Amino acid sequence: MAADRHFDVVIAGAGMAGCSLALALSGQGFNIALVEPRQLPADRPPVLSGVDGFDNRVSALTPLTQQFLESIGVWQGIVDARSCPYSHMHVWDAEGTGSIDFDAREVDAERLGTIVENRVVVAAMLDRIRSSRDISVLDGKRVLSCQVEQGADLAPVVVELSSQEHLTAALLVAADGALSPVRDMMGFETREWDYGHSAIVCTIELERDHQQTAWQRFLNSGPLAFLPLDDGGASRLCSIVWSLDSELADEKMALENAAFLQELSRASEYCLGNVLAMSERSCFPLRQRHAVEYVKPAVALVGDAAHTIHPLAGQGINLGFGDVNALASVLKQAGGRSLPIGDMAVLGRYQRQRKGENLLMMAAMEGFKRLFSQRALPLRWLRNTGMSGVDRLVPVKRQLMAHAMGVPSGGGFTDAARGLE
Repeated sequence: MAADRHFDVVIAGAGMAGCSLALALSGQGFNIALVEPRQLPADRPPVLSGVDGFDNRVSALTPLTQQFLESIGVWQGIVDARSCPYSHMHVWDAEGTGSIDFDAREVDAERLGTIVENRVVVAAMLDRIRSSRDISVLDGKRVLSCQVEQGADLAPVVVELSSQEHLTAALLVAADGALSPVRDMMGFETREWDYGHSAIVCTIELERDHQQTAWQRFLNSGPLAFLPLDDGGASRLCSIVWSLDSELADEKMALENAAFLQELSRASEYCLGNVLAMSERSCFPLRQRHAVEYVKPAVALVGDAAHTIHPLAGQGINLGFGDVNALASVLKQAGGRSLPIGDMAVLGRYQRQRKGENLLMMAAMEGFKRLFSQRALPLRWLRNTGMSGVDRLVPVKRQLMAHAMGVPSGGGFTDAARGLE
C-alpha cells in the first residue's frame, strides 16, 4: 500500500492527553502527527465571565500534573487564561456527622490542586503546538483504519484517514478517548462495567464565597462536589459534579431550573448558602473501563483510551497525564539509544510503570463508591467514625493528601522517570 506521508509517531486524538504527548515528544528528534476528527479552532477561544462563560467540563489538576504541564511549556498559558487554585477540601457524609478537612498547610504546600476548564488546557497546548515545527496537525480527519504491517522494519503501522491520506509510522498512540476507535480497530480487549450512575455537570453561582475550597458531600445516591472557580477575582462560582443513580439523574435533569436549584441547595446542605443561578446542565453516564493491555507491537494506549474512572476523586486526567509522561520518557530513552520505539521491549516499560498504579487508583475509587452507597446502619457508623478518626490523625491525613496531590513518596515526575531506566 502506497503511503503519502511518514511519521515517527502518529497520535490519534487532540484532547488533553494527545496534545500533551505531542508536546512532550517535541524537540526530541521525532516527527509527529496529531490526528483529530474535529476541526480545531484557529485561535484561542475568548474567556467569558458569569455562569455561562465557563466550560462544563473541568479538571482538578494536582501539583504533580502542574509540574508536568510546566515541563512542556503550557502551564503559564493556562494561568494567564483562567484557573482557580484551591488550598482546602471539606468532605462530609450526608448520613451522619463524619467529616474530614484537608488543608495544604498541613503538608507545607501552597495548594492542594488547581481547577481548570478542559478547554483552557487544550487551548494552551494548541498555542504551543502551532509553533512546533515537528508536529503536524491533521484536524478534520478521522482514522478510518489502521493496521500493523508484518515484516516492515521502519514503518510498521499504516493509518488510513477520511481525507484518503495514508500515514505510516513507527508508533501509533491512541489518545482518542473512552470510546477509542483506534483501540477497537487494533483489537485491544477491555474489562468494563456500568457504575449505574450518571454525572450532572454545570457551573453555578452561590450565595457565599467558596473560600478556595473544594466541597464534597457523600449522599446515598452518590457524591456531590462543588469545585471552586475564579471569575475575574469573584469567588462565588463553582463547577459541580453530581453523581447520581442513573434514573434519579434523569429525574433531576427533567426539573425546571428553579426546582433544580432548590434540589441542589438542599443536597449541599446549604454549605455555601443557596444556589442562585446555573449554566445549562449536561449529563453523561459513568462507566468503569480498563484495557487488559496498554500496548501491542507499534501501538500504545494513553488516558481514557486505556482507562476510565469514577470522577469522585477527580483523578482521571491526572492518571492520563501520568501515562503521557511515562510513555514520553521511555520513547525519549529509546530514541537516545537508537532503539525502535514501537518494539515491545520499549513499550513494555511504559505498561509496567502505569498499569499497576492505575489499577490501584481504580480499585480505591470503586471501594469508596461502594462504601458510601451502603445504607446499612453498621457501615454508616463505620464510615462516619472512620472519617472523623482520620481527621484527627495528622500523619495519616498528610499521607492521604500527598497521594491525592500525586506525590505519595515525595517524588516528582523526574523521580518517576528514573524508575524506567
